[in-house]
Order: sequence, then C-alpha cells, then structure tokens
Amino acid sequence: MPERLSRDAVAAALTDLPTWREEDDALLRRFTFPDFATALGFLVRIGVAAEKRDHHPELANVYNRVDVRLTTHDAGGLTEKDVDLAKAIDAIAATAGARD
Repeated sequence: MPERLSRDAVAAALTDLPTWREEDDALLRRFTFPDFATALGFLVRIGVAAEKRDHHPELANVYNRVDVRLTTHDAGGLTEKDVDLAKAIDAIAATAGARD
C-alpha cells in the first residue's frame, strides 16, 4: 500500500502543481475546454493514464468542464500516486486544448 504524504510533503508537491489545490486530503482541479467532445476526449485520456498507474481518480464532466479529484483511498489521503497522476494530467491538458 502506498504511504500517505506528510503535510510538508503535500505542500512541497503543490509547489510543482500550482494549478491544483488541496482540500480534504485530495488534490482538486477544474479544466475547461472549448466544447463537450474535447472535454470527453480529455476524460478518456485521463482514464488511460490512471489505469496504467493502477489509480482510480474521481472525475466529473458537465458540458465543457472536467473536475478531477485525486486521493488514494486505501491510504486514507494523498500519496505519491496522486502527485504522479496530477503531473500526468497536467501534461495531457497541455495538449488537449484545456483553458484555465
């Protein structure tokens, strides 16, 4: 089982993830896209990246918005798995037409 990050480790990770925020032991970010089809394509790409990492993020889509919540449930909070997936999602967003 992955080890839960300390408060200091979470703060340090957030310096590398400036568009994410921490709330209730989870990393959160909203992405906006030009349209529903682009948002849906982004969701699929997140799913592939998450599956490769054996991670299961909480994803929500309404029209052109995608909300992502990352936490490692079996660790009871944030782990390196969440930080790694957040970085991968940022890389996907950079090529998927996301607008902040």
